[in-house]
Amino acid sequence: MAKKDDRIIGSQDDAQVEPVEPPQRASATETSDIATPRAARFGQGPEGRAARRERASTREPNFFERTAQFIRDVRAELRRVTWPTPNEVKNITIITLITVIFFAIYLFVVDQLFTLLITQLERLVNWLLGG
Repeated sequence: MAKKDDRIIGSQDDAQVEPVEPPQRASATETSDIATPRAARFGQGPEGRAARRERASTREPNFFERTAQFIRDVRAELRRVTWPTPNEVKNITIITLITVIFFAIYLFVVDQLFTLLITQLERLVNWLLGG
């Protein structure tokens, strides 16, 4: 095994390495006849030309227009709501009631155990102190 490793190392040392030149980069004009548009800056449209900006209306909508728009938006949102079926509402209500009753009973039992423990501890302290 050692002889094979020596041969590999020896053959690498003996070989002469010729430098390889990196590939030349081609420009856009050499690769295609179509010139690419320069990148658009903020506020500019395609091809780098300044984008046409619309003038904003200087008039603010009044109270009634804003209220009407709000009501239209609310109605649009309510149309997108997925309403539960009556059967789903019934099942969720039953599960909620069972969970509430379970935790009410659990907390009542834990409260009674702590009350009993503290009462017995108080009696023990009074008995030890002779009170």
